[in-house]
Amino acid sequence: MRKTHGFSLIELMIAVAIMGILAAVIYPSYTDYVAKGARADGLAALLRVANLQEQFYLDNKQYATDMNLLGLGADPFVSDNGMYSIDSTGTASFTAVATAQGVQASRDSDCASIQITDIGEKTPGSCWK
Repeated sequence: MRKTHGFSLIELMIAVAIMGILAAVIYPSYTDYVAKGARADGLAALLRVANLQEQFYLDNKQYATDMNLLGLGADPFVSDNGMYSIDSTGTASFTAVATAQGVQASRDSDCASIQITDIGEKTPGSCWK
């Protein structure tokens, strides 16, 4: 008798089934991880705008109504990864709002709109954790 080398069809089917199960478990975790990473970039951009607003207020006794006045070059300002558009409104007080763009809006729908105010109120709270 000859000794055969290789895999049988059953062994190959079992390996493919195991890979399919692993992919079904891993993919949702991966997309959640990517969404949280993009949200972190949006939060960083939002905090940057809030910081620039406070500096503008110290210099001018009012908040900026346009992102160009903060030196950001665009109104609305777009986060580094392009997933969030940030705009800020008000002169006596401000509310900066980061709005999810593109796939981030559907991938992270609970945090599609994130806000911070001049008094530090951050909404929705679950998105800031």
